[in-house]
Amino acid sequence: MLNIALIVTGAVVVLALIFDFINGFHDTANAIATSVSTRVLTPRAAIAMSAVLNFLGAFISVKVAKTVGSDLVDPTAIPQTVIIAALIGAITWNLITWYFGLPSSSSHALIGGLLGAAMMFSGSFSIVNWLNFFDKVLLWLFLSPIIGFLTGLFFMTALNWLLRPVRPTTITRVFSKLQIVSAALMALNHGANDAQKSMGIITMALVSGGLLAEFYIPFWVKFACALAMALGTSVGGWKIIKTMGMNMARLAPINGFAAETGAAAVIFTATMLHSPVSTTHIISTSIMGVGAAKRFSAVRWVVAKDIVWAWVLTIPIAALISSFLLVIGRWLF
Repeated sequence: MLNIALIVTGAVVVLALIFDFINGFHDTANAIATSVSTRVLTPRAAIAMSAVLNFLGAFISVKVAKTVGSDLVDPTAIPQTVIIAALIGAITWNLITWYFGLPSSSSHALIGGLLGAAMMFSGSFSIVNWLNFFDKVLLWLFLSPIIGFLTGLFFMTALNWLLRPVRPTTITRVFSKLQIVSAALMALNHGANDAQKSMGIITMALVSGGLLAEFYIPFWVKFACALAMALGTSVGGWKIIKTMGMNMARLAPINGFAAETGAAAVIFTATMLHSPVSTTHIISTSIMGVGAAKRFSAVRWVVAKDIVWAWVLTIPIAALISSFLLVIGRWLF
């Protein structure tokens, strides 16, 4: 039995690290799209910086990992096959949205996959802690994009007002440097929130398999997830970078700075509140808010509409995919 448990746990670890790697290249755009589109950083430099800071950010906190790994579904109440189905469901949806260049949420794909597989296993809604789901996930799912939009709009409006007397060439020169700082903050906070999801899932599998008596994140789990995220980031995701940084609104360095600073502040707040948010949602709407500060027609709302559909569909579709996979797994084995 122990050997089987170790093999299944190993499969979960591998799948979780694959998910983390895919999350890295799928969400590379979160930190660097605006910096690349404004030509403040070359793609190579931006991706390298993002990879390093995503790695370091993964060690900042474990609060989000606990939310994902133990606060939504009790790890002792499910077998590891549920976690495997959740991961495959999330990976499948991530790859579909990556292929079509849609900046959907890796975080919510994972949560949707976990909830769908857990409910299919138990045949009951009660296996999910719905209070924690509504408080830490669903509330932020809806609020964080709105806050991201308003934060981007506020930062851009405030900067426009404060810098009225300053020459445009001076603004461009100064914010070309400041945007490197804002991009770094965005990458650091992306790692702090996103890498924790895989940490939580791996630790959940360790508890579920009886290999950990209680929920805590071992150092090797932190390191492995941080490394997988950094490696995935180094690969990059050009389709999504183009959608976010070039197709949604025309950006100058000051615009990129406002969008990244606002988004980083929202993500940091969510991380401190233990909430697994979508960094993709937040930076996307922050870019939209920055564009709207100039005029609403500056935002390409057709692209934004496609992104909103991806947001709305992510949790239910990932849940359906993972539920279907669990049923197929039961039928085959």
